[in-house]
Amino acid sequence: MTTAAMRVPVTRGYRFEWVKLVSQWRIRLVVLACWVAPALFVAGVSQQATLPVDTLFGRWMHATAWAGPLVLLGFAGQWALPLLTSLVAGDVFAAEDRLGTWRHLLVAVRSPRRIFVAKALASLTVILLMVTGLFVSSTAGGLLAVGDRPLVGLDGHLLATGDAAGRVALAWLCALAPTLALAGIGLLGSVALGRSPMGLLLPAVFALAIELAQMLPLPVAVRLALPGYNWNGLFTSPMQLRSVLISVVAGLIWALTATALAYLIFVRRDFTNLNHDGSARRAVLAGALPLIALGAATVVVLAVAGLGAGSGIGQDKVQRSLATAFAHLYRVQTGQLNRPDVTEAQLGASAACTRGGGQTDPEGPGNDWRCVVSWRLPDTTAVGSAIYQLDITPDGRFVADGDGPKEVNGYFLVRTPAGDAPNPLWQFDGTVELLPKG
Repeated sequence: MTTAAMRVPVTRGYRFEWVKLVSQWRIRLVVLACWVAPALFVAGVSQQATLPVDTLFGRWMHATAWAGPLVLLGFAGQWALPLLTSLVAGDVFAAEDRLGTWRHLLVAVRSPRRIFVAKALASLTVILLMVTGLFVSSTAGGLLAVGDRPLVGLDGHLLATGDAAGRVALAWLCALAPTLALAGIGLLGSVALGRSPMGLLLPAVFALAIELAQMLPLPVAVRLALPGYNWNGLFTSPMQLRSVLISVVAGLIWALTATALAYLIFVRRDFTNLNHDGSARRAVLAGALPLIALGAATVVVLAVAGLGAGSGIGQDKVQRSLATAFAHLYRVQTGQLNRPDVTEAQLGASAACTRGGGQTDPEGPGNDWRCVVSWRLPDTTAVGSAIYQLDITPDGRFVADGDGPKEVNGYFLVRTPAGDAPNPLWQFDGTVELLPKG
């Protein structure tokens, strides 16, 4: 019988690696936490008097179950998912180096290629199980604590419960792309750096670097070329799908490239060296440099396609986004006060925005935007106006803080026939589409 015939099938190797992973107490504990803790967190926060208003959709956790999974997704993208991928993918190969079991595994499987595929698939399965748990648990917690109610989108438009549920699920699905990119980085670090602790921490360090970069006023092409959690555009009407799809594709390309590099390094490894502890030179030449080249090539492609000029945040876009959100939320307030309904077209809301008191060019992110929104009710000649202070982040998200008049947006509560209720026009989130229309 030939050596090739004696090789263990990938399915058996996968089952073996899967059992090895889930038999670890820390993996079991983390998986359990992913399926239980989010429900407790969302349910608990939704019943508190103080909400995480600095988090996207945090101000709506009292109002609808569908805000909770989005708040958790924002937190998970920054902290939880990078750490989870480090724990699983960042350690799946390095564990064999620490235990000195490579020779036994090679004798049993007789194929480095199949070992790599089995380990990569097993780690991917555990990561998907964790992400699914985060989504399902946070959704269940919101439904039990608050109930299935409409969600206010980032343009002020009310999303019906079915529509909101579908978009929340789609947002978590889109989050898989950057998560897979982090997993690929973890595999690469685990293979290239061996038992070095840096291999285990690489996905978390990489995610932190990306997060810090996204806080800078980068050109749009650079921002979209990096594997980030970009799902805000799903919660406008119509959805801003171009930027979301570009981010998803970029994340998948990073994931495939990092995994392919890890595979090439692994199959070329000398397993006869029992003291192998990774190679910094190989990690740089065969790992870091190709990924840097990938990022640069992606930036060039997006720039050539006309998607990379400037920050993407301009005066006209800010004014249009703010006026649209105000018009939608004005109708929500009108319903609260039992006033005659009006349409957005009848209001004809518009906004005039400046930066730095008119001394700064009205472009780019910043917390010194000041806008005056104007509108007109049907059958009246008087023009209403409201003042907002805007804080716009480099990714296009803004927080509009009402600055009067009091009866419109100057106070956080409005008096309704059923009692005091949160004023939707007092402070709200919005988003600016960074890509040009096309």
